Amino acid sequence: MLSASNLRYELSDRARGLAVGGVGAMHRLAQHVGLVDDLNEHVEVLKVHLPYHESDHVLNIAYNALCGGHRLEDIELRRQDEVYLDALGAQRIPDPTTAGDFCRRFDRSDIDSLQDAINESRLRVWRQQPRSFFDEAVIEADGTLVPTTGECKDGADFTYKGEWGYHVLVVSLANTQEPLYLDNRSGNRPSSEGAAARFDQALALCRRAGFRRVTFRGDTDFSQTQHLDRWDEDRVRFVFGFDAHPKLIERAEGLKKAAWTPLDRFARRTKPAATRRRRINVKEAKVIEREFDNIRLNGEDVAEFSYSPAQCRKTYRMIALRKNLTVSKGEQRLFDDVRYFFYLTNDTAAPAWEIVHEANQRCRQEQLIAQLHGGVRATSMPVDNLHSNWAYMVMAALAWSLKAWFALLLPEHGRWADQHRAEKLAVLKMEFRTFVNGFMRTPALLVRTARRTIFRLLGWNRWQQVFLRGVDRLHGRLLC
Repeated sequence: MLSASNLRYELSDRARGLAVGGVGAMHRLAQHVGLVDDLNEHVEVLKVHLPYHESDHVLNIAYNALCGGHRLEDIELRRQDEVYLDALGAQRIPDPTTAGDFCRRFDRSDIDSLQDAINESRLRVWRQQPRSFFDEAVIEADGTLVPTTGECKDGADFTYKGEWGYHVLVVSLANTQEPLYLDNRSGNRPSSEGAAARFDQALALCRRAGFRRVTFRGDTDFSQTQHLDRWDEDRVRFVFGFDAHPKLIERAEGLKKAAWTPLDRFARRTKPAATRRRRINVKEAKVIEREFDNIRLNGEDVAEFSYSPAQCRKTYRMIALRKNLTVSKGEQRLFDDVRYFFYLTNDTAAPAWEIVHEANQRCRQEQLIAQLHGGVRATSMPVDNLHSNWAYMVMAALAWSLKAWFALLLPEHGRWADQHRAEKLAVLKMEFRTFVNGFMRTPALLVRTARRTIFRLLGWNRWQQVFLRGVDRLHGRLLC
């Protein structure tokens, strides 16, 4: 089928093409939500603006990620692309060396100012959402290890796994999977270090936005008992994993049999699952054939009891999850095993199974962290010290936030409201690579007139109508 022949290449003299035709929409989005002004107002690391301002540097790194760049060096490709420069109305953009030098100018207070500037624009995007959006804000925190091969990077250290690198704290809004605060720490620091302060900042941000209820979620490392009473008094709902230490296990084992109820993982399904033939589990067959240790789940039960952590004055609700397991080797059954998992919450209304389901929904933050690692490449740590890599991480992660903002600003009203709402949710949940391929890598001709810059699209894909509807929305006015 691949039968093309007599192929020739020529340089165009008049038609000026651009591979990433979506960059104009992202720049329009940054202007529309006031991000450019916020960055110039809150971030002050340059003594003289000749010729670049802080917003030029920050957006240069974010746009590089949106255009498919994986490294600082990829900025050189944009810098040498005359059509790309004309699309942004720029005579030139910072080169990779200048971008790295800009990152090295940041200290901790400057990075906090940078994140505050981005969050000011984030508030304007949130205020465009329908009333139901503000029913509840779910704020999550987790740590992630970032190994590096750079032996001279200041601030790096050995992690508990023996890897050399950094330990990043991610505090995000689960509703939209937006990173609200990012902290870069030495590799040997505990996962929860600094999380309470970031939780408080995220709470203040969501209260400013108008959320009527706020929930904190985290794994066992984030159940910081010294802060629970204060958060409970501040009307914050929380669901934290809790370490299964021997005393808790002993208490769970002492519960009466009637206290345990089976956990139905599919209790929330509103529609029955489509019936189809179950596929053969090839992996399990290999495990049995080669007589590896095989752990099978026979069932799960939940129970609850009152519990007061050591550093708390109040008593909270402890949800115990009991997993009944069977350990076998080959076809031979060895023994039965029971493992316990615990969740601490101040929610007294929701049933125990619902608390377990909600705690398990933290997997969405794991997906966000995976996208920051492998999609945006925000954690590539390309500079030479902790603060400069931290600043780069925040700037590169802005590319993910711009993607989320574009989705949130998509209109969802009129005759096709249901379809538009489904498309909006699809773009919001979309992986970064899919977004870049569907919305950014759209070939276009660039036509500059006296007062307008026109992107004449040359290709089609299934997301083009959604893209154009979003562009039309960006030419309107904000509702605040």
